Amino acid sequence: MTLIALDQPHRPDVEVGELLVVVVVYAANIVQDVRENIRNLVGGRMTHYESLIQAAIEQGLSDLEEKASTKGYDGVLGVKISHPVVVDGGVEVIIYGNGYRLSTDGPAS
Repeated sequence: MTLIALDQPHRPDVEVGELLVVVVVYAANIVQDVRENIRNLVGGRMTHYESLIQAAIEQGLSDLEEKASTKGYDGVLGVKISHPVVVDGGVEVIIYGNGYRLSTDGPAS
């Protein structure tokens, strides 16, 4: 499965399909959440939230790939990752793109 960030295919044998959207919300560990809130007061990297966002993005891309495959697409065009949001006690990420199919007829002449 190929996930592509280009908005338009540059091949005549690509049929663009429907918009596919996945939403991932990961809960933060309450103890680590408190630690991150304290770190927010004094400054510094919030490594727990960084890893939480990274895990949510990876899960979202995997879910998008699975959704496209289930719907019979060969891949996803124009993959976009919304600005991940740290919500109270967790992280929310929205990932979307258009499914596409490669034409079995080959390029048009």
